[in-house]
Amino acid sequence: MSEGKTPEELKELGNKAFANQKYDEAIKLYTDAIKLDGNNHVFFSNRSASHGGKGDWKASAEDAKECIRLDPSFIKGYYRLAAAQMELKDFDAALATIRQGLALDKDNSQLLKQMRTVKHLKKESQKTPNDNLQAADSGGRMVTGGGKALDAATQREFQDLQLQYAQANREFNTVNANTVKTQREYHINELTKQELEGLPPDANCYRSIGKMFMKSSKPGVMEHLEKRMEEQKKKEADMTQKLEYLERRIKSTQKNMEELMSSS
Repeated sequence: MSEGKTPEELKELGNKAFANQKYDEAIKLYTDAIKLDGNNHVFFSNRSASHGGKGDWKASAEDAKECIRLDPSFIKGYYRLAAAQMELKDFDAALATIRQGLALDKDNSQLLKQMRTVKHLKKESQKTPNDNLQAADSGGRMVTGGGKALDAATQREFQDLQLQYAQANREFNTVNANTVKTQREYHINELTKQELEGLPPDANCYRSIGKMFMKSSKPGVMEHLEKRMEEQKKKEADMTQKLEYLERRIKSTQKNMEELMSSS
């Protein structure tokens, strides 16, 4: 796939793989691009994001640091590094990184929001689970564990997180159902292949094409089944990776909701 392509072409392919949560493939493509052009900070930024998608936050932090070294004015590099440091629970380092980014762009909304999240996480690490309990006051407004009602803006943000949480759960259930379906189809093909292996080499066989059946040789059907099983295994692996990503997203959104309640 990488042979003969320019660094930019490899980056675009990596972006597509990343968008489909194929993080290993994306990492390989960005790595190939870096081999051709090791001074492009964007390649390191994108590979940092891919490592983060896999949950490899140490590698993500290393790439983000290299991104910043290559271009200290690239704001996204600070965001990537702080995100990795936050996941590694190095909250003080994350805050220092965010401040470096804000020194370049003091009104950057992503960094400002990230700073609030890191501060909340640092505060949360010193709390007990009971401190995060929420309730509702007599007027139906959401309140924190301390009994303080949330303001309108915070309530809207909380409701937005609830929608993200519900959407991620629905997507998880859909992908999980498709994974089970693919596993079932693989098992059926595996059983069919085992049955075919017991037939004589010159046996006439039939394979389905849509709603029709086409006469084929035993080797032809065997080849078709093996190809289908290989495709199903790859599909299952891709969906398993997506399930892991969605599970992380669900947990992250849930954590953000808890942090929002505890900080208000």
